[in-house]
Amino acid sequence: DDGVLFLSYYLPPKAPLRGTKMTSPLEQADDGGGLTISSMVKEFQGLKDKFKREDADSPSPFSDLEKATVLQECRVFSDSKVVTESPRKCSQLITKLLHIVTQGDAMSSSEVTEVFFGVTKLFQSSDASLRRMIYFFIKEVAETCNPDDIIIVTSSLTKDMNSKEDLFRANSIRVLAKMIDATMLGAIERYIKQAIVDRNAMVSSSALVAGTHLIRGSPDVVRRWVNEVQEALHSSSDMVQFHALSLLYEIKQHDRLAISKLVTKLTRGTISSPLATCLLIRYITTIVRDSGGNALASATGRAAYQFLELSLRHRSEAVIYEAAKALCNLPGIEERDLGPAVAVLQLFLSSPKSTLRLAAMRALSSVAIAKPSAVIKCNDDMESLIADNNRSIATFAITTLLKTGSESSVDRLMKQISSFMNEIADEFKIVVVTAIRELCLKYPLKHRVLVGFLANFLREEGGFEFKKAIVDAIIALMCVISETKESSLFHLCEFIEDCEFTALSTQILHLVGIVGPTTVAPARYIRFVYNRVILENAAVRAAAITTLAKFAARLPALQASVSVLLRRSLRDEDDEVRDRATVALRLLGENITKDAPGDGEAEGSQRPFRQDALAADSTRDLPLQPEIHLLLEPLPMSFAQLSAALKEFEVAGSREDDALALSLTTLPVVDYTRPSSQSAVPASASLSSSNDSAELYKIPELATLGRVHSSTSPIQLTESETEYVVSCIKHIMSEHVVLEFAITNTISDQLLVDACIVIEQAPDSPQHYDHVASVHAPILRCGATERAWLILRGSPGSTFGAPAHFLAELKFRVVEIDPATGEFEGDEEGFPEDYPLEDIEISTADFVAKADISNFRQAWDSLEKDKEVLQKYSLQFKDMEVAIDAVISCLGMQSYT
Repeated sequence: DDGVLFLSYYLPPKAPLRGTKMTSPLEQADDGGGLTISSMVKEFQGLKDKFKREDADSPSPFSDLEKATVLQECRVFSDSKVVTESPRKCSQLITKLLHIVTQGDAMSSSEVTEVFFGVTKLFQSSDASLRRMIYFFIKEVAETCNPDDIIIVTSSLTKDMNSKEDLFRANSIRVLAKMIDATMLGAIERYIKQAIVDRNAMVSSSALVAGTHLIRGSPDVVRRWVNEVQEALHSSSDMVQFHALSLLYEIKQHDRLAISKLVTKLTRGTISSPLATCLLIRYITTIVRDSGGNALASATGRAAYQFLELSLRHRSEAVIYEAAKALCNLPGIEERDLGPAVAVLQLFLSSPKSTLRLAAMRALSSVAIAKPSAVIKCNDDMESLIADNNRSIATFAITTLLKTGSESSVDRLMKQISSFMNEIADEFKIVVVTAIRELCLKYPLKHRVLVGFLANFLREEGGFEFKKAIVDAIIALMCVISETKESSLFHLCEFIEDCEFTALSTQILHLVGIVGPTTVAPARYIRFVYNRVILENAAVRAAAITTLAKFAARLPALQASVSVLLRRSLRDEDDEVRDRATVALRLLGENITKDAPGDGEAEGSQRPFRQDALAADSTRDLPLQPEIHLLLEPLPMSFAQLSAALKEFEVAGSREDDALALSLTTLPVVDYTRPSSQSAVPASASLSSSNDSAELYKIPELATLGRVHSSTSPIQLTESETEYVVSCIKHIMSEHVVLEFAITNTISDQLLVDACIVIEQAPDSPQHYDHVASVHAPILRCGATERAWLILRGSPGSTFGAPAHFLAELKFRVVEIDPATGEFEGDEEGFPEDYPLEDIEISTADFVAKADISNFRQAWDSLEKDKEVLQKYSLQFKDMEVAIDAVISCLGMQSYT
């Protein structure tokens, strides 16, 4: 029953020859023949291998099952003689049915009904094993079958629930909980309440688990069991206490005061179950975390801390660990208060149980992120775990040591990690790489050792994610630690000499094009780049061409020599490589027809790159084209935004008499990521942010106003449940602010005619904008969304972009119609009506358009000093992160990390 096979192995002694002397096994061992310990081990090993081969060769008994055949065999369920005399056969048939169902071979409605009828007849047998198989089958199949078929077995399960056999009662309750709904629960509620306080622990636990499932569909019914559940909480069974506490928390979880009283009562030592105590610790942690602020500042937090500290001396290791982890995760806890928890976790590090060592290392690793000094005293124990057989434990030990180690211990740690890295999988290596990057940021003077360590493993075997993690780490360190820029760049260039991943090669080539020209000796990187043009695939060759062009554009002394290399790619077999080389030479002011290889020239006859060309042409200054910035500067928008902007430009150009010149300055700005400070609009009244300004250009009166610089997200001006739903989008142009209103009519017997929005300057708001014109929505039928527009222009003498506050009102004419036919009822002219809306505010954030910048530091440094204004402001925030988020939200900006 426990799944263990015991084998008795008997080795008969060899029959002695006539006239020979009988010897004992020990004497045979001394003589070198007969039965010895080593021979017995060999015999057992051979027997084990034999069974293993037989298991591997034998096919699965369920491999050739056919649903029709099994269903035919299940008809024996109707034979009462078979059911009572051959329960094992019936169990095997149920096993086959379960295999068919789990393999995805669904049964039809008629087949399920037939099977359920047959299963009900199996209740005639009192065999415990068969009955458990019946319960298992019903529980697995009932969720996918017709609810009408469930009634077939409900009566049998209800009968078992009142049986004298505890096994039948417990299992039938759990099966019924998976099957019944709220309408059927009332019929058996009395029996479940009795089972909760039953003396048998198995029956009581089954009823409590059933309540945990039933509370999701029938919460009001289960909440009436609170007295019985509280009584079960004082049971002597550990499992019953655990299930009772879980259900009691589910019942009271929406009453915070009741939960606090329950937890306070239980912390006085009324439960003895280790599992229930672990659950109680988690509930305490949740309450303290939800209260916010410093955990020990309130009376509740101090009481929770005392209970957790007391739980560190519990007899159960699970409770001790749960309490230690909870102490480490308490919000606002000081480092000195972590001492007892860290001391317990340190003891677990030397435990012979690998689960305890892993759990302790995981907890200490999370503590080391925020409070590394609290874990320093565990460093010696963690260093001994680097060689642990469990690689997860060793990885946690390494990463935690990298967080807590001192600057003097870096060299020793790197030596230990070197041998460790070759023995772990890539996912663990990535964790170590991340920890090394953080350590280098913490101790920048050790950048040579740490970057060199990362560079060495770039040349080792590893997958894409592992290599990408190293490359990203080195690039991140280059951006922060300027001293490592050239050495790191050289390491990356050596890596692409033998890199099998195209994405990493192109990423590094792009970095070389940006950083390479700014180094002390930029010419030495050209060799690495041009090797990629010769040896790599088309994607890498194209990236290398762009990188060479950046060197030529930034370094006039190298322009002539690089142009020679670029010309060799004019006849490349790949279109993109040829096009990039052509564009690069054009932007560099080169004549691509001059000295270009002719059709009859062989590839080997192309002009070679000579070292003396660098000196001969160092003074040559070729004229660069004005568009050279396309190579040197990143696009001010993403490709998705560029595509959307081009579409809007095309729509605007078709509406204007004089076509605009296509350039980055004339393209409309498309903003995808601006968050709305107000509540979201309903789906019927919302507008897609990617098409906001596109709708504007379709209106002739608005298309001539010029380019849209930014558009806000839709702002709701009414409640979503009102008769008329209105939202607003603000479009910012060079001299105008266009307000776009999406109006939805939700009344079926009304037709809205000539709808428009009327705004009025708020009494406390200065006059910064004048109302120029408006576009009305002609007709709004029920369920339809139409748009109305308002055009504002800056008032004379005021600053365009200043904040403003307007009162808004929706005006229209109501025409009553028949909802069924749509015919007019009454006056076709209708009657005027107005509907108040929420106020409209124009803020500074509306005039800020977000742009995707790949390198914020470079873009910031490129700004001129005369465009910078330095002022001091007093912010009423105590937390730096909260203050930063508030400034970003106020000014409509976005953060770069």
